[in-house]
Amino acid sequence: MRGSVDTAALTAWVREFGRLIASEKDRLTELDAAIGDADHGVNMDRGMTAVLAMLDAEAPGTPADLLKRTGMTLVSKVGGASGPLYGTAFLRMAAAAGGADVLDAQGFAKVLRAGLDGVVARGKAEAGDKTMIDALAPAVDALDGALGDGRPLGEAVGAAVQAAEQGREATIPLVARKGRASYLGERSAGHQDPGATSVTLLLTAAATALSGN
Repeated sequence: MRGSVDTAALTAWVREFGRLIASEKDRLTELDAAIGDADHGVNMDRGMTAVLAMLDAEAPGTPADLLKRTGMTLVSKVGGASGPLYGTAFLRMAAAAGGADVLDAQGFAKVLRAGLDGVVARGKAEAGDKTMIDALAPAVDALDGALGDGRPLGEAVGAAVQAAEQGREATIPLVARKGRASYLGERSAGHQDPGATSVTLLLTAAATALSGN
């Protein structure tokens, strides 16, 4: 398991996220059909396909370069609320990465928390609103907690994935208070949030890529 994260590792993370989005596209759209505009999977797949094409065209030189270009591509290519939210997350991560060529475990955690902060600032949502934050916030907290306990990065990212999965499942009984789903009121309860589902794929992709597999 990597103890540090370089541009190649982050590129592998983004590529794996694109692969997972493509494989889960129909499921994400199905979830969104129940409480949204039925386009989350299609929109995210279009965005990540553009990101992968960008990576194929020119390899990023630094972590910040990779994260910034990913964010800008998502903002420009993904429709609905997902583009601005995911785009902002990656742009904030890029800013947090700064000029570093390699991020240590704490540096990666700092970058991920900056992404969460960006989503919160952009979406004005909080835990319990039935959004991607319900999976992302506990994941970031779990990553920080595991690293604080001295666990290696691999275990810490694994803990983040578990927390994201639990957060994703916890959205099912919630009544949405933000986004398109909030228009349904009580009828939004009983459905898993598509944003929390896709953000769990983001963490899952990190666990795979940062393990070096």
